Amino acid sequence: MSVPTLDVRGLAFAYPDGHQALFGVDLHVHPGERVALLGPNGAGKTTLVLHLNGILTGGAGSVAISGLPVEKKNLAEIRRRVGIVFQDPDDQLFLGTVRQDVAFGPANLGLKGAALDRRVMTALDQVGMADFADRPPHHLSHGQRRRVAVATVLAMEPEILVLDEPSSNLDPASRRELADILRSLDVTLLMVTHDLPYALELCPRSVVLSDGHVVADADTLAVLTDESLMAAHRLELPWGFDPRTVGSLPA
Repeated sequence: MSVPTLDVRGLAFAYPDGHQALFGVDLHVHPGERVALLGPNGAGKTTLVLHLNGILTGGAGSVAISGLPVEKKNLAEIRRRVGIVFQDPDDQLFLGTVRQDVAFGPANLGLKGAALDRRVMTALDQVGMADFADRPPHHLSHGQRRRVAVATVLAMEPEILVLDEPSSNLDPASRRELADILRSLDVTLLMVTHDLPYALELCPRSVVLSDGHVVADADTLAVLTDESLMAAHRLELPWGFDPRTVGSLPA
């Protein structure tokens, strides 16, 4: 068995006000897996994600990325290995052009000149946005900005890509285009989403977090067709959507 790209063991965390957000969470994601992280609001999903690159620390348990512990001395490398794409792309796009935004991360790692240019254009090619390199991000559609936000993370050559609600506020065409891009990437993927059909489309495996506990870790189709599990943890499919008519993805 390969070393997990993401190895979370016994992770517990309480906020300063005493609210316990995580209770002994275990999560192991291996290279090349695409895993959906599901759960109701307040389940602890964001708290878990913020531990993956050391934004939150101090609770019990451990987190490692490809064997490297998430500790203060390792944070620079951890934050290169863990690429987080926020729900709002405008949180990641703040410079004058798409090219500058995508170059920002690798430039801060010391990349420059032709090597930096290649890294930027490779990332933009991966998301189909190379022709927009010199456009201001605020002139792009929401779906295009979402793709550029993914490119800013891909330019760091991460080992795991973490996406927070990637399909939110996308029209159907943009949603499909992003799904095609995500399927094409050779990177381990953890997708936090309330969009259960998108989870079924993209992630063969799903983990359900509820009240700070992992309550399910199984094939996505099995999770979405377990009516008692879904009802107990406030997970609802869109009206009329039957995952049995879609089928599951190959692992």
